[in-house]
Amino acid sequence: MAVEDTQPLISHLIELRKRLLYCILSVLAVFLVLVYFANDIYQIVSAPLIKHLPVGASMIATDVASPFFTPIKLTIIVSVFASAPLLLYQVWAFIAPALYKHERRLMTPLLFSSTLLFYAGMAFAYFIVFPLAFSFFSHTAPRGVLIATDINNYLDFVMALFMAFGVSFQVPIAIVLLCWTGVVTPEDLKKKRPYVLVGAFVVGMLLTPPDVFSQTLLAIPMYLLFEIGLFFARFYVGKGRRGQEDTPDENTEDPKDGD
Repeated sequence: MAVEDTQPLISHLIELRKRLLYCILSVLAVFLVLVYFANDIYQIVSAPLIKHLPVGASMIATDVASPFFTPIKLTIIVSVFASAPLLLYQVWAFIAPALYKHERRLMTPLLFSSTLLFYAGMAFAYFIVFPLAFSFFSHTAPRGVLIATDINNYLDFVMALFMAFGVSFQVPIAIVLLCWTGVVTPEDLKKKRPYVLVGAFVVGMLLTPPDVFSQTLLAIPMYLLFEIGLFFARFYVGKGRRGQEDTPDENTEDPKDGD
């Protein structure tokens, strides 16, 4: 009996190992394609700062190996971001057999939307936030201060912003899920608008580097995304609970049925 009980666990672990291997191979394949262009990728990422540097200023490398390892580090990160659709597909392939049909109908568009929103957040940071932020920082430097940004410190700074905006753009997904499961309703969230606005600035403070400018540039889009999430959430209110109540026979079936 004990051996029979361990069979499902072993099969799940084997499946998990296979999915993790696919994820690693996907990232590795993208990295091998991009590594030749590592320096070009870094130039693209650093372009918003270089464009707003004062005359005579430039980026520097304070470590001997930074000119080599920093672009490689960036390429690895870009490979993970570029592989996100494949990684999410592997996650989906692993969890989908355990979901009910009404759950799969929701999760498929949500995963697709989540990926697009994450990329949209990164694009917003690169095309809108970076030019404004770097222009502001370069023009507010005290007289006599020569701006010389280290390439590795710059990479850490922009990656933190990329992640912050990518994650913050998931707000509509979170709201739809909360309303779909019946935890809250759009009417409840509408009453909390003042608290949400304050919370957006608090989250902006926690996720962005310690400056008011970046915090504000993150908080405002977060609140707007909250409103967008409210708009779409009204179409999904309580459907998660109703789906379970309306399909009792389905809940007793093998979750893998219907794949």
